[in-house]
Amino acid sequence: MTRTRMSVHESRFDRRQFLREAGSVATAGMVIASSRTSVVRGANDRLGIGFIGCGGRSGAHFQAVHWLKTQANEPVEIVAACDAYRPRLNKRIEGYGGKAYMDYHELLADPNVDAVCIATPDHLHGYQAIDALKAGKHVYCEKPVTHWRQFDLTKKLARVARESKCVMQLGTQGMSDSAWHQMRKLVEEGLIGKPIHAECGYFRVGDWGERGMPIDDPNAQPGPDLNWEAFLGDSPKKPFDVSRFFRWRMHEDYAGGPSTDLFPHSLTPVLYILGLTMPSTVVATGGMFRYREREIPDTFNTLIDYPEGLTIAVLGTQGNDHPGTGGRGAGGRIPVIRGWDGTLTVQGKEIIFVPAAGSNKKAQRFAIEHGEDFTGFWRDFLNCCRSGKRQTQSPMDLAYYVQTALQMGMLGLRQGKVARFDRENERIVM
Repeated sequence: MTRTRMSVHESRFDRRQFLREAGSVATAGMVIASSRTSVVRGANDRLGIGFIGCGGRSGAHFQAVHWLKTQANEPVEIVAACDAYRPRLNKRIEGYGGKAYMDYHELLADPNVDAVCIATPDHLHGYQAIDALKAGKHVYCEKPVTHWRQFDLTKKLARVARESKCVMQLGTQGMSDSAWHQMRKLVEEGLIGKPIHAECGYFRVGDWGERGMPIDDPNAQPGPDLNWEAFLGDSPKKPFDVSRFFRWRMHEDYAGGPSTDLFPHSLTPVLYILGLTMPSTVVATGGMFRYREREIPDTFNTLIDYPEGLTIAVLGTQGNDHPGTGGRGAGGRIPVIRGWDGTLTVQGKEIIFVPAAGSNKKAQRFAIEHGEDFTGFWRDFLNCCRSGKRQTQSPMDLAYYVQTALQMGMLGLRQGKVARFDRENERIVM
């Protein structure tokens, strides 16, 4: 859901390409304990960044950090990188420098690393983020925060992040757009009355096959330069398959399709605008309606009920890229927030309010202060790391609420059941 007014330097990045391409993987193994704790730093103190995962998505992060250092005089340095596939690791750090690791635990033990950027397959995010926080590193983690089957891990990561002195930010960079913060304030002020319904979603074309996730080397094999066991993580142990390794987004063991890969971009600002936490009930429909060769749905539609008395509809397909009314950017659907007294949405560079039938309120328009800024999102994260401010633009608690709803949808679709959330015991009930 990209409502873009990018800064000049960000326009060099092809965000649609980076969303399409793969992240990559880092190794797994025993957790290396560290007594290192996060400290509050001065505004000009240099921060060393280590990258866990050197695939396609990491390229945008490398470029953003490099730009902040070289063009914006930000005191930041790329000091290390890690990947389970050595050729990809070597290619990514070329021109940036930094120490190369094949084991992310070794990167976490590097005293020069103050913060990590995690851009690996979905099923590895949670473990790597927990290990990083426990090692005293600040964390910027790509979405989704965990895999669709890892609710318990999501809950654990949320607890570890709350207890840690370190900063954690999720890679839903659309939260840098002021529209969502302005809309939240309007809702809080009562403009739409009591919220009752919201819509959002994501529409695009792409099977994540050869075009979206090319196989770097069809002859690649496990060994010193490719750590298959690290890639598998906690997923089912299967023999090496070159397609599964390079095109992991096609497989349910490592990815979730639109629900957990794309919908965090759409649902995160909606939950933020409405101030919601955990859902009460989730149902989902969809399936492999176009790309039959993959294991995960290409079409996914979710209805999420909240105990506050409202429903959010999250709709999407990878079989067509027309986002519908209000859509823009790389297939994202601009949210529609409905209340008893009227509706909020976005048109162009304005937030618009449309009164509901019978309301005595008048239509209004509000200029959006600024659009999404990816490098600004990174800068805010770095500032939080230095100042000790825990509330980033996309914090872990918000990611926990978003991911739980999406995990409930995926589990419900797979089992043909309604998913309910037990708040008292903090668990999903099918």
